Amino acid sequence: MDHRDLVAAAFAAFTQELHRRGMDQSDATTPPMSGDRDRDWQAFIDVYEQIEADADTQQGLAAAVMNGMVTSLDSNHTKWVRPEPGEKAGGLGITVSGARRENLDPAATEPLFVTDVVENSPAAKEGVRPGDVIVSVDGAPPFLGGLLSTGVINRLNATDGEPVRLKLKEPTSGRERTVSIEPGPFDPPSLEASAKRLDGDIGYVELPGFYQGSADDTLAAVQQLREDEELRGLVLDLRGNTGGSPEEVARLLGAFAHDRIINYHCDVHDECVPTRTDDSVPLLGLPLVVLVDRACVSACDDFSAAAKWHDIAPLVGTRTAGWVAGAGIMYPLNDGSALQLPSLHHFGPNRELINTIGVPAGHQAPMTPADLAAGRDPALAKALTLLK
Repeated sequence: MDHRDLVAAAFAAFTQELHRRGMDQSDATTPPMSGDRDRDWQAFIDVYEQIEADADTQQGLAAAVMNGMVTSLDSNHTKWVRPEPGEKAGGLGITVSGARRENLDPAATEPLFVTDVVENSPAAKEGVRPGDVIVSVDGAPPFLGGLLSTGVINRLNATDGEPVRLKLKEPTSGRERTVSIEPGPFDPPSLEASAKRLDGDIGYVELPGFYQGSADDTLAAVQQLREDEELRGLVLDLRGNTGGSPEEVARLLGAFAHDRIINYHCDVHDECVPTRTDDSVPLLGLPLVVLVDRACVSACDDFSAAAKWHDIAPLVGTRTAGWVAGAGIMYPLNDGSALQLPSLHHFGPNRELINTIGVPAGHQAPMTPADLAAGRDPALAKALTLLK
């Protein structure tokens, strides 16, 4: 990219933060851009370093500049990662329909509703349930002009501070109630694979993320089910899967097909290297159906694309997130944080673009508030039908 675009983003974020803090300076302006990268960056540094401020303010200015530059790159795998204190999660303890992790889903549609509530979280203690429709957050509607409000999602993701006031509607009765939830710590849900039997001879595995060892955990869970009684098919639930290790994707796909290309990573000269299945994994020999949704991101996008393109498994649910710009490399910074930047572009197994687009499910089975409230799962029901 043109370095001047990044310099401009840094200057813009820096001066905006100065203005917010009441510290704007008459000489905090960009000098003429020379086109020389080192000279232009030095010009920014000269202006930045002339600001006299205490340590906390300096840290705030630095954070604003970093966030401004990262945002300007418009890449979902570019981020500034800061260490989180403590071991417990903090917040309300809910997942909602219109957000992927902490980000808005650009395809979000009304209504906004609760899809999951963490056990013993602040929301659970106030009686919030899956399927509850969010009518307002602190008096503000979730959607404005058909677009999901960033401010609403930020409040739902609050980790501390003032209580969040939610007006909720029960989807079947239409009864409305208001709850006030104070963000606080709670034990996060397990990210490990879990398995059970359905309809006697169908295995079901829920995999929340492709963490290190997740493929072997999944295969061990399937093997445990088979020891009790042989299986006729397998449902792999990747809804809400937060992504993770490409190696785990290759290993798990290798249990269902060998000698398949999962994706391509390409440099700026369009030189591409394929990623392939891990063929050291023995084939399971089981029919597979994969459940996906808009919260299936990154490595989950990868698994889904390969499963669909190679006819390894039908996809049931909704389109995946398309959150797969390219694998990021971590660059440690001197304050303990790190900058994640992708060095390669990502394409699917057919060299198709998946980033920002996602992988469409072959069998559409979206979850509604009424389904969640009643304990119904249309995607799982369809998967069981396909395995009959």
